[in-house]
Amino acid sequence: MIGDHRKLIQELIDSFGTWFHDEKRLDDGKMTDRLFPYTHLFSPIQVNSVSLKNRIVMGPLGNVNMVEETGRPGTKMVQFLTERAKGGAGLLTSGMVPVSYNVEASLTEPGNLTMLPRIDRSRTVFSKWRELAENIHAHGARFFIQLSPGVGRVGSPECLVKKFRLPVSASWNPNFYLPAIPCRPLRDGEALKIIKNAGQAAADAKAMQIDGVYLHGHEGYLLEQMTNTAFNRRLLGRYRHWQTFGIRLVEQIRQRCGPDYPIMYRIDMSLALKETYGERMDHIKTLKKFRNERTVAMTLQYMANLVKAGVDMFDIDLGCYDNWWLPHPPGPMPPGLYLPLAQVAKDYFKSLRLLSNAGLPVPIVAVGKLGYPDLAERALREQLCDMVMLARPLLADPEWPNKAYAGRVRQIRPCIGDQEACLNEFLEGGHPQCAVNPLAGFEDVPAFVPVPATRPRKIAVVGAGPAGIICATTAAYRGHRVTLFERADRFGGQLVPGSIPRFKSDIACYLQYLQDQIMQAARERGLTLRLGVEATQAALKAGQFESVVICTGAQPLLPPLPGIDLPHVVQAVELLRNTSISREARRVIVIGGGILGCETALMLASEMNKRVIIIEMQPHLMKGVCTANRGHLIHHLEKAGVQLMNCARVKNIDSGKVNILRNASRTVPNPYNTWSPLIPENVKNPLARRIRVDEREEELETDLVVLAAGFVSDDGLYRACLSEHIAPDVRRIGDCFQPGRVFEAVKAGYATGRAL
Repeated sequence: MIGDHRKLIQELIDSFGTWFHDEKRLDDGKMTDRLFPYTHLFSPIQVNSVSLKNRIVMGPLGNVNMVEETGRPGTKMVQFLTERAKGGAGLLTSGMVPVSYNVEASLTEPGNLTMLPRIDRSRTVFSKWRELAENIHAHGARFFIQLSPGVGRVGSPECLVKKFRLPVSASWNPNFYLPAIPCRPLRDGEALKIIKNAGQAAADAKAMQIDGVYLHGHEGYLLEQMTNTAFNRRLLGRYRHWQTFGIRLVEQIRQRCGPDYPIMYRIDMSLALKETYGERMDHIKTLKKFRNERTVAMTLQYMANLVKAGVDMFDIDLGCYDNWWLPHPPGPMPPGLYLPLAQVAKDYFKSLRLLSNAGLPVPIVAVGKLGYPDLAERALREQLCDMVMLARPLLADPEWPNKAYAGRVRQIRPCIGDQEACLNEFLEGGHPQCAVNPLAGFEDVPAFVPVPATRPRKIAVVGAGPAGIICATTAAYRGHRVTLFERADRFGGQLVPGSIPRFKSDIACYLQYLQDQIMQAARERGLTLRLGVEATQAALKAGQFESVVICTGAQPLLPPLPGIDLPHVVQAVELLRNTSISREARRVIVIGGGILGCETALMLASEMNKRVIIIEMQPHLMKGVCTANRGHLIHHLEKAGVQLMNCARVKNIDSGKVNILRNASRTVPNPYNTWSPLIPENVKNPLARRIRVDEREEELETDLVVLAAGFVSDDGLYRACLSEHIAPDVRRIGDCFQPGRVFEAVKAGYATGRAL
């Protein structure tokens, strides 16, 4: 049985780079309604003393910077969660709420300020928690608060220079962000203090009418560190056994809150570090300490003991910060990827005939890319799980449950999994938002909701990429007379080539949604579509439009290299639009290691069996891309045999070869490093190693050269329209203003459509 579990984890990890070859799995990730009505998804379930109206759990979306600086939940957080309750989810959960502020220096800034919610600081924070619970209850939903015993080694190491205190962990472990900084072991007295803090926080939550607590026990945070042998190597003391801290924590909450108060526990079945890194676990300094990780068999035994201590339900995933794409699966990972883990736990509890302290079966909540109604329903019908957790899908569309229940599946706005707005945004200093839902995170701002136009205007929108589509449809629904011009033969702009790789099926799903929205606006609001028509300044002037919005996008950069005009040199976008270009090529060189270059390289290697080399001038590939997405791509590029050359410059392109200058210094960063994150540029790293220069010439043979060197705004039409004064109001948005991501394009389109 143990051997089979190890094999299961390895098979799962291996499949995350090849799943898109399976047509059935691709079909799982589509917004179909073949199983409607969703009788299982919308059936009630009992958890301890609480009845939930359906099987949909809103997963935790860190409410970072949605609070006042004291940690008191802000109106932004209250309205954000209230909107998801209104959308129909049966159970909502908060983001992480630490209870270790009086132990961990890394949780607060100087002045005791925090960007995370608190329920422990003083009674002054209580009223907003009570208001939040009341709002959620008003919509017939339940609410659990996610309590975290702390962050430990995955907390900010800046506390060392700002407060002269080391971060903590279960044992002497390296800090995740700066491994050279050690995290000291938590003292027994401090651990006991955290346990008592959690008991008090749970009792306060119950008093605030919050329906249950949800323990943050996965992903390598402090509770995981204390309860996983990878991190807990304590030889002495009260918490030397890896199960003790977690069990005592649950017992304390049960003691303070009584037998009827629901306790949910988030756990990973395995860190999957061995399955991810293999032999590197024996050679990489920061990974070697973690070789003795908790096995699946140990996790199942621990879960059974947690139930005996008082846990009522679990949700289960894989991984930790050191393979961060596993607990935060990006778009290119498969739909329903952790359903097999939920089934393992269900089968295990069934074999033990294990019931909760309330005498009920222990529900297992499945997580991981389940935002497709047919897939979620099938998982429940086949008894792979008891509930499904949706986090980012409810960020993209709070009305997901209501739309699924009504059979309006094609109207669900799908998540694209780029994680730039939901995860990366708050890591960069913002708060959770959504690339495809411009209202997400701004539910507290009344001005963000479009209002009918006081005077309908005649408006032209030129370019039907995401910025143009959102702008045109928003303006049309406000009552304006809108004409949308697109010179190509289909809508979508750069989303069209971006949806070509099979692993980019979430982009294809979103593209279909946008096209449906355009057609609906044409039927219901008179939006005029001019597909395959190039809008010139003369035509726009003749149309006598009152406002013209230019969304003509961007053009690929053409780097000034000798040989750039040779016939075997193509732009990545051109290749994606016409993949037959690469049919005869066996060896391919991609110039540019940004997200476009890396995704194109992975497609060429994993879908077309090409030998691929990526050449990148900078020390790091995909700098600025969300850590989870970046790590996933690099990991699977290596698995697909793609050679990554960082700190390398192209001298010239010749027939059948590319000549480069490559820095051969040992100080050049390992381009395959996915176990350490890139530190934001505004955070000074005093321990960073200087890269020395030792450039050497190399000649690389190739059949095809693919350029992915970036984009430049295509703003010629805008400048012409502006100079000729073709309308009283001329604007430019999206890539036409500044090449960027879907996030910026959608936000700009919505803001402009709302303001016209």
